[in-house]
Amino acid sequence: MESWPTPTPLHLRSAARGPVTQTAAAAFGVSEHTFSDWRWQIKRQIRSAEDPSGGLQLGDEDAQAFHDLRDVFEAGVTPYYASLAHPTDPNCPIRLQALPSLREKADQLGVADPLQEKNNSPVPEVVHVYPDRVAFCVAQLCPVYCRYCFRKRRDGEEGLHFNPRIISAGLDYIRSTPAIRDVLLTGGDPLVAQDSQILRVVAALRQIPHVEIIRIGTRVPVTLPYRITPALAKGLAEHHPVWINTHFNSVEEITPEAAAACDILLSNGIPVGNQSVLLAGVNDSVDAMKRLGEALIRIRVRPYYLYHPQIVVGTEHLRVPIEKGLEIMRGLRGNTTGFAIPSYILDTPFGKLPLTPQNYIGRRGDNVEIRTNDGRIWSEPSPLGAFSPAQADTTHQ
Repeated sequence: MESWPTPTPLHLRSAARGPVTQTAAAAFGVSEHTFSDWRWQIKRQIRSAEDPSGGLQLGDEDAQAFHDLRDVFEAGVTPYYASLAHPTDPNCPIRLQALPSLREKADQLGVADPLQEKNNSPVPEVVHVYPDRVAFCVAQLCPVYCRYCFRKRRDGEEGLHFNPRIISAGLDYIRSTPAIRDVLLTGGDPLVAQDSQILRVVAALRQIPHVEIIRIGTRVPVTLPYRITPALAKGLAEHHPVWINTHFNSVEEITPEAAAACDILLSNGIPVGNQSVLLAGVNDSVDAMKRLGEALIRIRVRPYYLYHPQIVVGTEHLRVPIEKGLEIMRGLRGNTTGFAIPSYILDTPFGKLPLTPQNYIGRRGDNVEIRTNDGRIWSEPSPLGAFSPAQADTTHQ
């Protein structure tokens, strides 16, 4: 009787040997071994149209955007992530997320700090909105500087990346606040650092008796999967419970390399969730979100949140009306696996608000009014533009 071959578990396969690596290494003129070195990837970020870009073709408008926006928000794209993009299509979901665009100059509503995080920071880089949770911004560097980043205001500051003084003050604040049971390490990307730097912070948090959960918000499984090594995952697992939320926005980002990175984490007992951002041209359709959710659960990553895009400076061309997001959520329900559907969320200075028909009060001009968890009314700028939903409520109720 013929037997099926025993497959090699994903976590034993090399994430450096997927099809993206094989093709892209040749395009960049390096070996697969070099291409899969995460440090090489960071050093070779595409920061201008003159940098080697493999098969990614950058035209005159791209070059001008890299130059003109240099002092507005840094550009940087790992060769790996650039290799996922269409060579020329300006509407490619990868290009829209990663490459600077001259459209970033045209934004009538964008503000620097839409969540007013500085107002909720009792010490630098610790954001304390909820009584029992904090976001601890330990990092500043990223593999890819996403053009819709809501913390791009930090780009103009210096010395924020694993700064010992900032980390020490943050740890002291968490130690002195017994109500804090849940700490999210974020940034920047907290996994763009040496293992020893990362694990030192995680170990210090684990030594605080009232800290029950350590979470890490990172996009490296998506934009730099080679950074997720068995050694790093094993080190994190020594401080359980550790949870990771990553950030796939489109099905084009789910590669064998990304799947292998997630599997390394999962195989070490680290749950992996996903937080997407709803972005025009990237995932703003029922079909795009359905394909993304179903692809995520195939690699055992749980769709968690779908964030409504923030009113952050330079992102008008990527924003969509809240009504469009609600329409997408209605289209998903009943048409795919329930746990492949994320919760649609609006983040505000008062915390995260579920965007559901129950919370949606109505529209007042270019703003949408949402009922907060404690019964207040939050008015979110959300122009309809050309969108005309059949069920949109265009009058204040």
